[in-house]
Amino acid sequence: MKIKVAWVGKTKAAEIQRLSDEYVKRISRYAEIEGVTVKDEAAILAIAAGSRCKLVPLDSRGKQYSSEEFAVFLEREQVNAVPLLFAIGGSDGFGDEVRKKAGFVWSLGKLTLPHELARVVMLEQIYRAFTILRGHPYHVGH
Repeated sequence: MKIKVAWVGKTKAAEIQRLSDEYVKRISRYAEIEGVTVKDEAAILAIAAGSRCKLVPLDSRGKQYSSEEFAVFLEREQVNAVPLLFAIGGSDGFGDEVRKKAGFVWSLGKLTLPHELARVVMLEQIYRAFTILRGHPYHVGH
């Protein structure tokens, strides 16, 4: 499975970058993954168009999943063998065009999170989903 995670804007906090790097490293045990910083949502749309992947933006109006439900989603996408592009917008979120082009819109819940923190939570949930699918004890202990 190929996964790309794109986020708008440079990371301001070194702690966020360290956590992002750690989860990307963990996910790489299960899937080919790349994290990229982009300038704006037009760049995300360009990546999606150029890589023929399924665009999955984070948006508060998207579908909420439990960790187990998200693992089922990820498993289904593995079977479909279409690369996934998870996208995190800037501090103002995404415009209508990204949501219209999305293959699926995902919400982490009703809470409002800073976009950099949302990235870490999203990466952790991707990692958790893979551990659920592989029966790894990471999820069981939480």
